[in-house]
Amino acid sequence: MNRYVLLVVVLAAALTVGLYTLPKVVVRNDSKQLSESNSSGRTTQTSDSLNATAGMGDEASNRPDRSAIHEKPITAEQQKRLDDLRVQFAATTPAEKEAVGEKIIALFREATRYDSAAHYAELLAIAQPSERNFLKAGDEFFEAYTFAVDEKKTAALGEKTRNYYQKALAKNPNLLTAKANMAMTYVNTDTPMQGIMLLREVLQQEPTNELALFNLGLLSMRSNQYDRAIDRFRQILVNNPANRKAQFYLGISLAEAGQKAEAKKVLAQVKEQEKDPQILAAIREYEERLK
Repeated sequence: MNRYVLLVVVLAAALTVGLYTLPKVVVRNDSKQLSESNSSGRTTQTSDSLNATAGMGDEASNRPDRSAIHEKPITAEQQKRLDDLRVQFAATTPAEKEAVGEKIIALFREATRYDSAAHYAELLAIAQPSERNFLKAGDEFFEAYTFAVDEKKTAALGEKTRNYYQKALAKNPNLLTAKANMAMTYVNTDTPMQGIMLLREVLQQEPTNELALFNLGLLSMRSNQYDRAIDRFRQILVNNPANRKAQFYLGISLAEAGQKAEAKKVLAQVKEQEKDPQILAAIREYEERLK
């Protein structure tokens, strides 16, 4: 992948906020190869894998853990509330833990301690092994996974994510967001195609599923299959024309595919609506290339 695509994927992180369960996306290089057969049966491979993770500009896995970078200081008031709630959580019966546990999780999320939030979600799932709690644990571990940079930590959190999503899906196979999220944790494993197959399963159940289409679009970009990426992002926009994230990545994919006129038009539309200075900087960089 060339440096321009890397730049915009990094800087476009803000576009994902609040739009999907899938968090901000940043590219990370590693040695594994990811491939997806195109419609003619040929296979394109890339040595760059996609890591669904939170939006910071650095790529090196030996830098400080991204979750630590994003952590906010815990105030004295928050610490007191946490201490009180932990005492309550330890003292309650398994049936009563959920209400207290939810408060602890919310507090840790407020302080961006995603690992700790996932830990308590896991304790709830163990105490009350319901579909809801399995799904909650999967979601919290996925959130922690997206903020991890250290390779071992990423692998461990990805495994936890899959474990709890699989438990939830065993109770309800129609949890498509869980399946689409889980798919992205396979990309940096030894079996990345399992992730692609899961995303295809989601689309078999729901052909217009935005999260699955978006994830496949990103994976197509990562393997330089820009025509396929264009198709994925266009499918999203047919049903949701207001999706700025899909529109942005459509513009980038069009530019990389050499469709300059349409790329300019799409990126100009995004620029009219977008206020984030980093996103606008990324668009300006592409506009310079497209002159």
